[in-house]
Amino acid sequence: MFESALAFPHPIAPARIQVLNDQPLRGGDFILYWMQQSQRAQDNHALTCAVAMANHCALPLLVVFGLTPDYPEANQRHYRFMLEGLREVRDDLAKSGVRLAVVIGHPPEVALNAAHKAAAVVCDRGYLRHQKQWRREVADQARCAVVQVESDVVVPVDLVSDKAEYAARTIRPKIRRHLAGFLKPVPTVALRRTGGVPRMSKALAPVSLDDLSPVPGVDERVVPADRFFVGGAREAEKRLQHFIRNGLAQYTAHGNQPQTDDVSHLSPYLHFGQISPLRVAMALTRRRASVALDGQIDAFLEQLVVRRELACNFVHHTPDYDAYTCIPEWARRTLAAHRDDPRPYLYTPAQLENARTHDRYWNAAMQEMRGTGFMHNYMRMYWGKKILEWCPDPASAFATALMLNNRYFIDGRDPNSYAGVAWVFGVHDRAWAERPVFGKLRYMAAAGLERKCDIEGYVRKVESRMA
Repeated sequence: MFESALAFPHPIAPARIQVLNDQPLRGGDFILYWMQQSQRAQDNHALTCAVAMANHCALPLLVVFGLTPDYPEANQRHYRFMLEGLREVRDDLAKSGVRLAVVIGHPPEVALNAAHKAAAVVCDRGYLRHQKQWRREVADQARCAVVQVESDVVVPVDLVSDKAEYAARTIRPKIRRHLAGFLKPVPTVALRRTGGVPRMSKALAPVSLDDLSPVPGVDERVVPADRFFVGGAREAEKRLQHFIRNGLAQYTAHGNQPQTDDVSHLSPYLHFGQISPLRVAMALTRRRASVALDGQIDAFLEQLVVRRELACNFVHHTPDYDAYTCIPEWARRTLAAHRDDPRPYLYTPAQLENARTHDRYWNAAMQEMRGTGFMHNYMRMYWGKKILEWCPDPASAFATALMLNNRYFIDGRDPNSYAGVAWVFGVHDRAWAERPVFGKLRYMAAAGLERKCDIEGYVRKVESRMA
């Protein structure tokens, strides 16, 4: 007797769950969790849901990850970081009697092949164009129920808003309306039936994660940045605790001080789903009871929840989020009016990529980006604004900024990346005083860096790290 896909006891908030097709729970040999976005064994709503479903059906659980060599704009830097995290996931799941198979192939095809004998498929959620298409493909072709569980935002995106929000000020009250109800730990459910997953077909032969060999077919021109960032949930947790102990007290004061390191450095781990934003938010909120850090905590939660989830809202509701056409009409109009303004400096994409400009501060930022895969957010803003100023036209500047962002940052190709580049061109911002080249867009100058921070200290910091 077949059942409705959600006719089983589970501890997940209904707003996090979507049934993606009209297939029922069917007779099968196991429950499949198709892991893609939430690459972790802890604080994972999708994994918890899959375990609860497996317990209800008295079945074992199989977790499969589709490793595609042609992920848009990814390279060995991104893959090394991701594989380090997946190796940890494999080991952590094994302790609970769950097998993770990382299989090279187009992720929907990997999931569909693995689901051949599954009673149901549980998947996590992504907001980018190809991530949504992958899940539609699986839902349309699977012969069993496909259930999507959202686990990489604090407040479910569809619950917050059904449209692209204009700015942080418009989405903030909508998030705050629901925030308290979702600042709750992810329930832990123990898998009752471990082992027993049938042998996988040759088409689903998992790759070894032990030696972290380069994935064949992946761009090798950008090398891993493992001198600075090692992937995995344990490293993410270390960075979170270090930030709480050493950086949180100065967070607001040093928000525009790139010569310091009082930031969390969690964005790469959030990008790959190696740490849950809910875990981070709850770790910060627990500090309210013991330390007088309310202002710092509120400022950090503004970035982690409001700004990050504004970015998810942006890509979810903006089909052309990765194109110049995504910027608001007022911004396109003012940039068009200044398109032919004289530009004192013009650089090719290759000159920018190789940090060959007249601006020592910008060059240092580009060198940090190339070498470490990371950049202080204040310098990210300056970096993007100067690309707009130094390219022959706004559309080519947009394309160049996004290309460099996605190529070198470990957290590139992320909703925050697309929203961040688009912000340079007016998205989620307002009109300012008109000036050459920028029109009414926000402007940033080297003199502003010199006035607001120890920019020479930042240059020295980068030079030291790159030595």
